[in-house]
Amino acid sequence: MKPAFEKLFGFDSKKHSVRTEILAGVTTFLTMAYILAVNPGIFSALPGMPAPSVFTATALAAIIGTLVMALYAKKPFALAPGMGLNAFFVFTVCLGMGYTWQFALTAVLIEGLLFIVLTLTKVRSWLLNAIPGTLKKAIGAGIGLFIAFIGLQNAGIIVNSDATLVTLGHITEGKALLGLIGLFITAGLVMAKVRGGMLWGILATTLLGLLIKDPATGEAITKLNGVVSLPQSVGPIFCKFEWGQVLSLDMLVVVFTFLFIDMFDTMGTIIGVHQGTDLIPEGNRKDDIPDMEKMFLADSIATVCGACLGTSTTTTYVESASGVGEGGRTGLTALSTAVCFALALFFSPLFLAIPGAATAPALIIVGVMMMKPLKAIHWEDYCRAIPAFLCIITMPLAYSISDGILIGVISYVLCHVVAGKFKDISVTMWILATLFICKYIFI
Repeated sequence: MKPAFEKLFGFDSKKHSVRTEILAGVTTFLTMAYILAVNPGIFSALPGMPAPSVFTATALAAIIGTLVMALYAKKPFALAPGMGLNAFFVFTVCLGMGYTWQFALTAVLIEGLLFIVLTLTKVRSWLLNAIPGTLKKAIGAGIGLFIAFIGLQNAGIIVNSDATLVTLGHITEGKALLGLIGLFITAGLVMAKVRGGMLWGILATTLLGLLIKDPATGEAITKLNGVVSLPQSVGPIFCKFEWGQVLSLDMLVVVFTFLFIDMFDTMGTIIGVHQGTDLIPEGNRKDDIPDMEKMFLADSIATVCGACLGTSTTTTYVESASGVGEGGRTGLTALSTAVCFALALFFSPLFLAIPGAATAPALIIVGVMMMKPLKAIHWEDYCRAIPAFLCIITMPLAYSISDGILIGVISYVLCHVVAGKFKDISVTMWILATLFICKYIFI
């Protein structure tokens, strides 16, 4: 089997382990499986988009996109309909601007097709290469903070506060207590270098959730409502496009916004995970990421397929870092994640029983792993340090990878202008900063 794995997934039997790759893929799935529950819930606000059909579309989009990543790009990244992009689809385009979900799906399709063109013409790679090395390192650390923040929120360790925006939750009870216990169980397994430590930590925390009750409901945090369920048809939402307003100004704005967010979310994820791990081959520069076009093309194809199936933009998930942290290095990791999504179609009650508090420890530990690039940033050079810091801190606080990158680029150019270091600003960075400023002013 190993020769076949080498050809199909870029697997090298001298460097990689089949067991490790599979465990890494399962770990990635468990940390991002929440999208199977969240996406149908968000789209249920729109009449004509039944939650069971959206569930199936979400899983199928994840399967197709992740398989393309596994077989074509041969990378350990997983894809699924993106958080933030789904909220923009439902609450801004449909409920805010008053357009139909068919209009929004058409915008997603056009965005995906444009992405394919930009990838084939290597515009996306050109943009990625134009970002200075300091900002690339900052992006990796910022995404680490962002992932950890998501984990802390999912566990209820950090909660909303009207007075201070965020505050510490009730950590002595409920899911916050479960998350903390799970964190130290998982940390112990990782520190002991147990293979699949994060996966076992997730499973152990899930089982512990059967014993810890939610104080609000009095029920166990881990709730199992059945095991097997047949997938529902995507017929009601499959290829339901609306071409009547395809040339309108609003369509242009919506397509551009989808394109902008997706491009820089994906770019940030790829940079961040590579910078925070040893995915970059020995001998390459730390900012020289191989096979970028293949990863971008997989992302673009997944978006087009997701639009046809009836869901919002499909993108590369930052939670893939959890599988990479477990040792996943090849397309076999992505294949394992895709298989898990396929199983979820038939065992959705079982997979959806895993609470957010159980996956939170893995996300927090991955955040720790992704702090490594910080030591390579020249903090004594404020022209670089200030943009790097703003990029890092914006991602978790704005809850957006793309905004972190945009603020980082703008501040990089402005800091160098104020310091009079015009020669250090490339033409591309001037163009990008100008475009990003216009984005905040006009969109």
